[in-house]
Amino acid sequence: MRSVWSGNLAFGLVSIPVKLGSAVSSHKIGFRQVHEADQGRVRYQKTCELDDQVLESGEIGRAFETPDDELVEVTDADLKALPLPTAKTIEISGFLDLAAIDAVQLDTPYFLAPASPAADKPYVLMREALAKAGKAAVGKFAMRNSEHLALVRPRDDVLVLQTLRWPDELNSPSDAAPKGKVSISDNELRLADTLIDALGEADLDSYQDEYAQAVEALVAAKIEGTELPAPSGDRGGKVVDLMAALQASVDQATGGAEDGEGGEAPGATVTQLSAQSRKKATAKKTARKAPAGKSAAKAASARTSTGRTGAAGKAGEKTPAKKAATKKAAAKKATRRRTG
Repeated sequence: MRSVWSGNLAFGLVSIPVKLGSAVSSHKIGFRQVHEADQGRVRYQKTCELDDQVLESGEIGRAFETPDDELVEVTDADLKALPLPTAKTIEISGFLDLAAIDAVQLDTPYFLAPASPAADKPYVLMREALAKAGKAAVGKFAMRNSEHLALVRPRDDVLVLQTLRWPDELNSPSDAAPKGKVSISDNELRLADTLIDALGEADLDSYQDEYAQAVEALVAAKIEGTELPAPSGDRGGKVVDLMAALQASVDQATGGAEDGEGGEAPGATVTQLSAQSRKKATAKKTARKAPAGKSAAKAASARTSTGRTGAAGKAGEKTPAKKAATKKAAAKKATRRRTG
């Protein structure tokens, strides 16, 4: 694990040497800016506004701009000398129930690892104590020229540190809430609840970044000179009749639309379910309708028998040739009885 910060985790009088490493990675697609005329890359140069001189990184420092536009230079040495205990220490000052943490406040996750073998025992002690209490530790630490509010919680065999937004950084949700009074009927709520149940639990491991895959396929097609991937159809739309859209969605999720029990209702545009959702819904419906015990065995036997006969007909059905042979054998038997 590549360390991005090292210091101590202070838990009362217990000090645990730790290091931080990123807990996530990104597969976000990055693009370069190019000159459309000749495909040359667009470069950015840092220049001084006083003399227009192009500067190298070693010639660039930092300064704090005051409200009256005065620039005060601040060096790396100045920042390292700040009288902050959190510069090299994550100070734990309290604890929270995990269920009480607002997801909106969560920011970047890091793995918190012991920095030396001597730190293993106090590290495991804190991990186990937090897991047993169902709590997360809250503290502060400084990294990359900023002080961060942090949450430390157990996850399997490690401690995870997740930076938090400061309370005054959270915007009020009032502007996002619907304006005016909105009435929801019992039937609408019932259908929405039915749809939630029909779609079932989400399996996060099964989700993939389809945008990144589509971009990669596009680039590969351009390189190979093959036909570009066809655009997908428009799956969005304005819902005109909420009840009709809900009912159509439930029918589709439970397989009702395939059995002629429902379908897309007039006056509503319903987003098509993904193949994975349809497969899950079909499996649920099959499980609900499957016969049990002897009935199940009988149904399976009938399906197997039907599968074997195929287009030729049902098992045991006599063809004209078989009928003639049977009739001839019966006549011979009757002749033998008379002569005997």
